Amino acid sequence: MQYLEKPLSQLLHVARSRVQRRIVVAAAEDKSVLKAVSEAKNEKIVSPVLVGDSVKIKEILGQLGCNASDWEIVHEPDATASALRSVKLIREGEGEILMKGYLPTAVLLKAVLHKETGIRESNMLSHVTLFEIPSYHKLLGLSDAAITIQPTVEEKAEIIRNAVKVFHRLGVESPLVAVLGPIETVNPRIESTVHAAMLTVMQVRNQISGCIIDGPLAMDNAISAEAARHKHIESSVAGNADILIAPDLDAANILYKSLIFFAGAVSAAIITGARVPVVLTSRSDSEKSKLLSIALAAALE
Repeated sequence: MQYLEKPLSQLLHVARSRVQRRIVVAAAEDKSVLKAVSEAKNEKIVSPVLVGDSVKIKEILGQLGCNASDWEIVHEPDATASALRSVKLIREGEGEILMKGYLPTAVLLKAVLHKETGIRESNMLSHVTLFEIPSYHKLLGLSDAAITIQPTVEEKAEIIRNAVKVFHRLGVESPLVAVLGPIETVNPRIESTVHAAMLTVMQVRNQISGCIIDGPLAMDNAISAEAARHKHIESSVAGNADILIAPDLDAANILYKSLIFFAGAVSAAIITGARVPVVLTSRSDSEKSKLLSIALAAALE
């Protein structure tokens, strides 16, 4: 497969074709999260383990019309303890996906990143989102919209590697990576353009492998072949990007929210770089997005 075809809901079919995964939900007493997990359970793509306040979890399951006796629940009402217990279950092989429930992101990530008891696998964690956008011809990836605030060029290289691994595991052998900036030429005063040029050279010299990188590319040049032609940009990435790498968290998060609320995009997102995929959704994410994020995690081989 050369690119990820639309629609994003195909992730449900891909996930169903895999072996059913055990998903561990930390601080699971969150109605929107449990609704998505329940739907994923009904789709037979995950087998849930709910860690948290068992009284509240059972109450919410009842509200959703679920029989609590059909669920595996681990009572751990303290949020920090719930995160640590959930990560411990993953580390001991009792789960293949970790999901954030009703607790601060920082608490969960601290448990994931703990030097002695955590489950970090690569050099850094990063957030990868897949979008189905009505006006774009294929699914589009974006990173990093949730974790790394002002990534260095070395950190951007790792962000790219993490995103590329996701695409590889979904069947795309050599994803096209556009490193974004405000312009398509290198300006020493604009750090994002310098980083983009460095990352492009790193790929050419095989310091970053398994993808094709080009940058700097302004947003229009990255996703519009017509815009790239107008500016006489000759590139296999321009106008056809699979993955967008934003300059920093500000830009990535604004782009993430703009695609959803202005462009009508549907999204699925995970955190990569840990031993297992981590589903960490935003409060503003739709229930469909939460379900598709679980499906994305379950679809990864």
